Amino acid sequence: MASSDIPVKNSSGRYDNVDYKKAVGFKYPPIKCSYLRRDVLLFANAIGVTKDEPHLLYEMHPKFAAFPTFPINLSFKQTDQDVFDFIARTVTSSVPGVPPFDPQRSVDGERGIEIIKQIPVDSKGLDLEIQSKVIGVYDKGGNQILEAEHVLIDTLTNTIYTKLTSTAFGIGQGGYGGPRGPAKVTVNPPSRAPDAIHTFKTSPEQAFLYRLCGDYNPLHADDEWGRRAGFKGMILQGLGTWNIAAHGILKVLGDGDVHKFKSFNARFKSVVYPGDILETRMWKVAVKDGFDEIFFETVVKEDGRVAL
Repeated sequence: MASSDIPVKNSSGRYDNVDYKKAVGFKYPPIKCSYLRRDVLLFANAIGVTKDEPHLLYEMHPKFAAFPTFPINLSFKQTDQDVFDFIARTVTSSVPGVPPFDPQRSVDGERGIEIIKQIPVDSKGLDLEIQSKVIGVYDKGGNQILEAEHVLIDTLTNTIYTKLTSTAFGIGQGGYGGPRGPAKVTVNPPSRAPDAIHTFKTSPEQAFLYRLCGDYNPLHADDEWGRRAGFKGMILQGLGTWNIAAHGILKVLGDGDVHKFKSFNARFKSVVYPGDILETRMWKVAVKDGFDEIFFETVVKEDGRVAL
């Protein structure tokens, strides 16, 4: 990548040489990652798995398995078994034509996962790597949006385990006249009662527990950080809510069977605070390739605000 492709901040604090077209198709450096059975067990505890699902909580169970969305945090955790500087790690590597995302003013917009092959309960004997590329970067009225695709692959066998999608939302980081990108279609729940509901009361310590899965952003541990970001205090990780909802859907509609989980996608709507009660409402809307298609929304029960 030529140095001329990297936007440079000028004396007014704005970036010169911004050209969103240069970003499309850019491939990030691969990320090596690994995990232990302990990481799998910790993740299950952090997303609300309960005693009646021992195959997700007990490594000696004959059907012991990793929850299907476990790979979503591996790009944070990478190969570490200790805490690390989350902000330093998540500063977006230089993407041609695009101002760097400020992690302190960036949030998840959407996340998705497709299960290609169920991951083993630990990564022993694998050389796992996350390979990522930029799909598009958009300018939404002063906010910057970056869409990317990622695959979790064992480079020893070229086995792909999961395909992931992400949309990063950079607050106040656009305004360079770039493309607005494709319009998002608003999807509303069916006009009937849900087919199922899963309720989960998060604990005041929920974000502290979930951060041990690799999401060590101070925003989820420090009330002052939360207030500086415009919230009442520390907030629950968006992916914490995302995974709690995924677990609720599989538990209620799939009997907790990891092999029944094909894909999961959600758009983030509102923040959740540790201690909130999450209610995930589910509607069966179709059958495709032998799998039920489920529309869902997750709301905060106390005040009805939509989280996902």
